[in-house]
Formats: sequence, structure tokens, C-alpha cells
Amino acid sequence: MTLDTGAYCTCVGKSYLRTIVPYWEGKPIPIQGVKFSSASESMKPLGIIDLTLISPHPSQCIRLKVDLLVMDNCTSNHFVLGNDYLSIYGIDISSQKDRYFTIGDNKRKKFDFLNNKRQITIVKNEEKSPEMDFFITEQLKEAEFNHELTVKMKEKLIDFLFKYKNAFATYKEPQGALIGHEVDIILNVENPYPPILRKPAYPASPRAREALEVHIKELMDLGVLKKVGHNEQVEVTTHVIISWHNGKSRMVGDFRGLNTYTIPDRYAIPRIHETLTQWEQAKFITAMDSLKGFHQNVLTDNAKKLLRIIAHCVIFEYLRMPFGIKNALSHYQRMMNTIFPEELSEGWLIIYIDDIIICLETWDNHLSRLERVLQKIVQVNMKISLKKCHFAYSKLKALGHVVSGLSLGIDKNKIAAVLLKPMAQTKKGIQSFLGFAGHYRQHIKDFAKNFKSLYKLCDQHTVYEMTEERVKAYEQ
Repeated sequence: MTLDTGAYCTCVGKSYLRTIVPYWEGKPIPIQGVKFSSASESMKPLGIIDLTLISPHPSQCIRLKVDLLVMDNCTSNHFVLGNDYLSIYGIDISSQKDRYFTIGDNKRKKFDFLNNKRQITIVKNEEKSPEMDFFITEQLKEAEFNHELTVKMKEKLIDFLFKYKNAFATYKEPQGALIGHEVDIILNVENPYPPILRKPAYPASPRAREALEVHIKELMDLGVLKKVGHNEQVEVTTHVIISWHNGKSRMVGDFRGLNTYTIPDRYAIPRIHETLTQWEQAKFITAMDSLKGFHQNVLTDNAKKLLRIIAHCVIFEYLRMPFGIKNALSHYQRMMNTIFPEELSEGWLIIYIDDIIICLETWDNHLSRLERVLQKIVQVNMKISLKKCHFAYSKLKALGHVVSGLSLGIDKNKIAAVLLKPMAQTKKGIQSFLGFAGHYRQHIKDFAKNFKSLYKLCDQHTVYEMTEERVKAYEQ
């Protein structure tokens, strides 16, 4: 920290700030219409950020809360404390031979200045390698960190993440290819296959065809799809369609025919509420998400031949597991449980499909367990989406719930989304509502009793009629 009596305001350069607060981008409060200069050179302000600076002293350190101007073109390797805060905190600089300064009314408590040589050594030790600097500034900016962590805790956490940087998806490596967990499909019929497994291309409008081509190209670039050669024998084809939601397109494979003849793989999916109750004593919670998890699963040669799609009379073959096929959830949950058996049995790791959640009571244990998880993620060549990572929180939203070290609650945003919808008018709508309500049944008093009339309405032999009793149950 530099005490500058010639500086009008307190500021810091963005490069130096990055060494102290690696993910500061996006936090400064914007500032406009104000000009700054230094030695006749115009300075470009990026915004204002509030920090607590510590002035060390053998008896007791003093904390100075300051609002710093972040300068784009400031090259100083210090925080510059200007006249604004020198005045606010009553900082006096001694002009005697032994240089020191005092803070506030206590003039007997003297703070020493560091010599320049020592300052330069400290800065050099804190410099990051270009690779780590890129990881911090470009990749980690997508992740969310608990703002209550101290600087040392954040630095240690970032060091761990950088050590296992290969666990995270990048622009150059957006997709993982899981090792040792190939996906196979076993049918209960033999070749020649029934006609339902050989579908023609689905008619598409010019708009839908254009959107379909975009999606297919994206999947081919990611290594999820490849074009089938003209000389290859094709026995199974599934047509794909384009669905639209809020103006955005989505490619959907109609795998109903294939799923009909696929032998089911029954594997239990964890009960969310029973799983989340493990969090209730946790003080540090980290949540991670496998990037497009299904597409990271490599297919066997047999499965590739069964997972061929047709569009515009062109046939493509899936190289990775697509969404919508039977047994996808079972395979993925079993795979994750196989990768992390010890961690799951110890009770601090929660895995629900592609959601990975670490919950511990102490900081050191949290870091050591996070390292164990990241090690295995790298070993199997899985890629985690940093956009969906939340590191070391005491309270977190996940799987439709809000969890802290004290309680398990409901994500109110999920509830609001349902309340804004009109009352269901069909049996299918009621079934959808009951599925949502069942997700939170542990939070609803007398759930079975109150919703009995609505469940009866879903019976195929019951005439659809929203009686007063059912309306009351729905609105509760």
C-alpha cells in the first residue's frame, strides 16, 4: 500500500488487483462522466470496488475499509491511498529520519514503511504464471465463489482448482470422453428389425430445416455425431424434429420406437430429500455440474449402429449418448456411483445424475475432499462446467431446494413459477402438477390426505371434473 499525499483519490490498477482479488471483474460499481489524470496522462476508470486493507503492526493490525477506483491503465504494484482516506482515517506521515506513520488519535502507535527492495520481492512472489493468470481471468470468471471467504481461503481454493484445471471444460476442450464407461443398448428383438425401428425423415419446414442443420453441425463439431457413409449398411434409423420454445430451437430425437424394444436397466435414482438432509450440518458447500453429461458418455459399436438419426435423407450416427434414450439416467447414475464409491459411502458427497455436491463442516476437510473429487474427475476424463460451479458456500440452491448449515428449505423461485401458471385443465396437467408437488412432499403437511382427490382424478376410469374439494386441494 502506498500513502500518496499528492493523490486526490484512492485507487488501484486492474493488473495488481487481480493478484489480490483474482475474480474482481463484474464487481466494481460503474462510474461515468468523471475524468482522472496522473502526471499529465489520462487515466481510465473501470469502476469502484470496496475492500478492507490491513495495516500491519506488532501489537494489533488496523483494518481500513476503503472504496477504490479501479484504473485500467495504472501500472503501480500497490494500492494507492490518496488524500481522501488519509483525511478520513487521520493518517499522519512523519518527515523525520526514521520514516513512519500514525493512524487516528493514537500518535504513539507507529507504523513502519517497508523499503522498496522488500516490496519488489513480495510482488514478485505473488506473480502468477501466464497459464495460471489466464485460468483465473478467463475461466474462473464464469464460476461463483462465496464472497465471505477470506483472501487466503480464496487463494488456496484457486490453487487447488488450477492444479486440477483439466477437470474443467474450456473453449479448446468443451467436451469430455469418459474412460471405461461405454454405453451399450440391448434389444429384445433380433435382426431383421420391425419397421418401427426404421423411420423415414420427418417433414420439416424451411425454418425447421435450417435450425436442424445448425444443431447437427454443432454436434458434429463437438464429436457427438458423424455422417454415415453411403456404403454402410443401415438397419435402424430414428427421425429427429425441431421443437421451439421462446423463439429458441431444440433438436429432439424420437426414440420411442427404439425404447420400446430396449431391455430396461433398472437402477435406483437417489431420493432428493433424503439425500439433501445430509447437508444440514455443512458449513461449506460446493456444487458442480458435468457439462452436457450425457454427451460425455462414449457408445459401443453396437449402440452406435442403433443410434442413427435421419434428417433430409441424410443419416448421422451418434458417437456419444444422446438425450431421450431408455436407460440413460440409470447408466449415468450407476457410472457416477461407480466412480465415487468411497466418497459416497463416507456421506459428504452427494451425486444426483450429473450434479456433484460436496458438503463439509470444516474448511480444511472441504478442500481435501474437493481435491479427491477433482482427482477422479481428471482420471476418467470428465469435464465440469465452470458456469454451473458454486464454490464453498454456506447456503446454496440446488436440486430445487435451498440448503444451509441450519435447515433445508424450498427454492421460492420454483414455487413462483408454478403459482403464475393457470390451474391445470386436463389430466395430463394435473399429473404434471402432482409430480412437482411430490418433489416437495416433505415440506407439505398431510400431503397424502390433501392430495388424495387429485390423485384419484388421474385414474383412467375417473371422469375429469374439478370439484370444489379438488380445487381447494390444488390451491393449497
